[in-house]
Amino acid sequence: MQSGLLEAFDEKLARSNMRGQWKSEGFLNAAVGGPKPAGVPAMWTWAQVVELMAEAGDVMRESRQARRALMFHNPGLPRGATHTINMGVQMIVPGETAWAHRHSIAAIRFIIKGDRALTSIIDGEPCVMEDYDLVLTPNWSWHDHHNKSSEPVYWLDVLDVPLVLNLNQAFYEPGVGEDQPALPADFTPHAQLCYPWRDTESRLRFAPLDAHDGRRHDYLNPRTGGPTLPTLSCHALLLPPGFEGTSRRRTSSAVYFVVRGKGEFEAGDEKLRFQKYDSLVAPNFSRTRFVNTSKLQDAVLFSVEDTPVMKALGFYRES
Repeated sequence: MQSGLLEAFDEKLARSNMRGQWKSEGFLNAAVGGPKPAGVPAMWTWAQVVELMAEAGDVMRESRQARRALMFHNPGLPRGATHTINMGVQMIVPGETAWAHRHSIAAIRFIIKGDRALTSIIDGEPCVMEDYDLVLTPNWSWHDHHNKSSEPVYWLDVLDVPLVLNLNQAFYEPGVGEDQPALPADFTPHAQLCYPWRDTESRLRFAPLDAHDGRRHDYLNPRTGGPTLPTLSCHALLLPPGFEGTSRRRTSSAVYFVVRGKGEFEAGDEKLRFQKYDSLVAPNFSRTRFVNTSKLQDAVLFSVEDTPVMKALGFYRES
């Protein structure tokens, strides 16, 4: 078939809301060697975040059903920190309650500055939120947050928002005022929602040394032995003094929060110099590498990945 005839036929198909599969040849050739990273490597410094969060507290006096959270936008994407993950920082002021609601979006809270008097209630179960604790919010779980301390509190929010929206699976239901509705009589409690940092750090120090991640502790669901949530896995990394990791790329994407220490994060052609409380993002299938630039102190990071989704769908690759 001659070129002019094929182009005319393509136009005829389009008028009938059809498309010849031969027009996908360019897309298939572009996929040789794997996907191009979605988004770009990026970092948000704690100094920048805490300054803007203070202003957010002035302009948003009460959060109620809304959340006083600053979400990070990857400059290479229409939304989200990666193409599947949202990340940001949330603040609740003294005496404040973030009212109950639930949604089909799953979330995790990694506490940056917490308190014994700070709690998150998930499907009726209270979780104390002290420094560096991890609290899960499985999808469609009622949740509200209460700060009964005398200081503002902060935590890292990580959610699977872009994934849920791209699959067109967003559901949302507000509570009635501050309170959660009563749970049905046949409700099955969650396996584990709260992961205290004191337990995590003790396990992290004895974790085997990985050539890329340093010492790595995987948070696990005790009921299944698998990842914390079906769409998000959580990890703690310890880079020993002077650690220089090997480079790696994976089809999953990841976000990182620096608990302590400093170093360099190489992602693609970018070299990001991080320090305590900075947040980082690694797009999927970008080549990444960690370096601890201190010869005396370790560096510790918390990470969240979309690996469970990639593995469940058979898309996970690593090199």
